[in-house]
Amino acid sequence: MTLDRDIEMSQLDRTRSLAEGSSFTVHGQSRASEADHHHHQHHPHNAVGVGGGGVKARVGRFIDTFRREHPDNVQYHDDPNFALHVTDPEGAGDSPTTTRTTNGFGSASGVAVVRQHNGERYYDLRTANSRTAGTLLARELKGRHLQMIAIGGSIGTGLFVASGKALSEGGPAAVLLAYIFVGVMLYCTVQALGELAVVFPVAGSFSAFSTRFLDPSWGFAMGWNYALQWIVVLPLEIIAGAMTIGYWNESLNKAIFVAVFLLIIVVINLFGVKGYGEAEFVFAIVKVTAVVGFILLGIVINIGGTPNEGYIGGKYWSDPGAFNNGFKGLCSVFVTAAFAFAGTELVGLAAAETANPRKSLPTAIKQVFWRITLFYIVSLALVGLLVPYNDPRLLGATSIADASASPFVIAIESAGTTILPSIMNGVILVSVISVGNSSVFGSSRTLAALAELGQAPKVFAYVDRRGRPLVAIIVASSVGLLAFMANSEVHGQVFDWLLAISGLSSVFTWGSTCLAHIRLRKAWAYHHRSVSDMAFRAQGGTIGSWIGLFCNCLILVGQCWVAIWPITTDPLSSSERAQNFFLQCLAIPVVLVFLIGHKLYYRTSYIKVEDMDIDTGRRDFGRLGIIKAQEEEERASWPKWKRVYRVIC
Repeated sequence: MTLDRDIEMSQLDRTRSLAEGSSFTVHGQSRASEADHHHHQHHPHNAVGVGGGGVKARVGRFIDTFRREHPDNVQYHDDPNFALHVTDPEGAGDSPTTTRTTNGFGSASGVAVVRQHNGERYYDLRTANSRTAGTLLARELKGRHLQMIAIGGSIGTGLFVASGKALSEGGPAAVLLAYIFVGVMLYCTVQALGELAVVFPVAGSFSAFSTRFLDPSWGFAMGWNYALQWIVVLPLEIIAGAMTIGYWNESLNKAIFVAVFLLIIVVINLFGVKGYGEAEFVFAIVKVTAVVGFILLGIVINIGGTPNEGYIGGKYWSDPGAFNNGFKGLCSVFVTAAFAFAGTELVGLAAAETANPRKSLPTAIKQVFWRITLFYIVSLALVGLLVPYNDPRLLGATSIADASASPFVIAIESAGTTILPSIMNGVILVSVISVGNSSVFGSSRTLAALAELGQAPKVFAYVDRRGRPLVAIIVASSVGLLAFMANSEVHGQVFDWLLAISGLSSVFTWGSTCLAHIRLRKAWAYHHRSVSDMAFRAQGGTIGSWIGLFCNCLILVGQCWVAIWPITTDPLSSSERAQNFFLQCLAIPVVLVFLIGHKLYYRTSYIKVEDMDIDTGRRDFGRLGIIKAQEEEERASWPKWKRVYRVIC
């Protein structure tokens, strides 16, 4: 087989990365597929399902897809150009860095991650690494799916609605500065994530990287932190969608729309990763079109003025002003910005289900630059020019999900009574379904990976014959039933506490990713490997990761300060101050509980550089040097503008 071009892992039937460290593995036909093929060969007249036998066979094949997948069904493509790196978990007495090159399935599938030794529990890190490398998830995502997920996959209420609260608390300049600050941090973080995910496209990337390169206990805390973040986002987004319907008719029963939105999200995820990818592709196109349209409309409104006044320009930066509540107002915007950017890292989680991660992921990672620049910085700069931070509609929001307080809707309404505000609210509804869809995807894949790592109940690792983590999807979706509290009088309090869990969770995930990348580079150098051997390298290198880590730490410190001494004109009692702290920083005690509990139970230790496993799960392309040389030769013929363009996207 010629490797002058990249090879997709899904060339033959549906593919999975099942062998520990396999570069190219191919999943054979399931028993349901074989039965279907046999039926068509011997009974062609029943192929269309006419008659009871055909219907019964179809039902049987449909039910068969929900059965558990087994590694025994995996076939491997023998190609000398690919090396499969496997850490042998059964070699308990061997050196921890012992690896073998194989074309077969590793032995980790039958070895427990949590083991007993001399009557004491210990966490078998080598087996855990092998389990995540041997995921049964289907590799069906293409490059176009990843690019749209990276550009607009999780743009939702965080940008369209929650930015109104940020504007009212900090002012337009604070919003712009905070989003630029978080954007720079996130760009560095996603570059680091891209390098990790291309080299190790393993299941549950965030928990797996922290477990492998930092500490299994920290990986446990990061995995559950990330899973809980997306689990609680589902009811939060559905409630936001139900409240958005009230823009047109407040008398409608919200429970009806909660049921509709939840059903749509569950059905999409039951179609598997291909269904998720196609749905996000469509949703992202809608959101990208809406944001670009808003930017063009915003420029027209700012220059042409509103029906009540002429040219607007930057007058709202003078009256009422560019900042509100000073430096504390700026710090209060950080967590809102982090919440708005949450989900950008999903491209790393999707690496384990991507047909060709070496080719698709780098392109998708580079698209993040445009997402940050165009969809956040430019759009929010226009919002700050069109909506004063003391607008009564911003201050009158019943919750952070109240779409009537969306600065995007308010900016369009200021141009006069048209159908455009309704269109913008329709886009917010699409965004709600999109982020809800991403929440089920993110939480279910993380739960499945935690189960493979021995850090969650084994039942979550159930993967059916279509490559779906079925139990994890069902459990994650069932939490969405909390959204039926939208009609309850206490739904505001429920909403606040759900938001408290998810608010700072992303900051921990991003900081851990940066640190894991720094540690990977140290281990890579320790084993005398060259960074040129990597299929993708972070543009900022370890310096970018240090910048990302530092920025994440600053956001945590700033948020804690605002949580303890909040922006308020009335003095707070001790109980009110404590409640406000947990509402703003609940993710901190949650992470500490998981970390300390796991640490006390397993007595894990910080992983030393010399003990890090940089082989298991690594994808090696045997002729990567030739492929890169051909790409470099092609790049040399490009004009200068194209070379600059391809650096950033």
